[in-house]
Amino acid sequence: MASEGLHEPRELLDESSVDHHRAMTSLCEELGAIDWYDQRVKATSDASLAAVLAYNRDDEKEHAAMVLEWLRRRDPALDANLRKFLFTTEPITEVGVGT
Repeated sequence: MASEGLHEPRELLDESSVDHHRAMTSLCEELGAIDWYDQRVKATSDASLAAVLAYNRDDEKEHAAMVLEWLRRRDPALDANLRKFLFTTEPITEVGVGT
């Protein structure tokens, strides 16, 4: 069902809200796939299988980054928080403290 996972009736949501939900769902799926592949890479004793699985895992990382960027471009608050926290070097809990 196309509306699976929606918390509100589909007819009450505009198309941009449904697209946002699609993107969020896709991001969760990509992150889950990264985790599964990573576990499989670490669990196998076959180096050639580990290489294939790692390649697939890293492909999922690209997909996740693309969806995250789509979301960032449409959500000013998410954009602000990503700009605040990403690519910093201080402890994450101290980023922006006192500003």
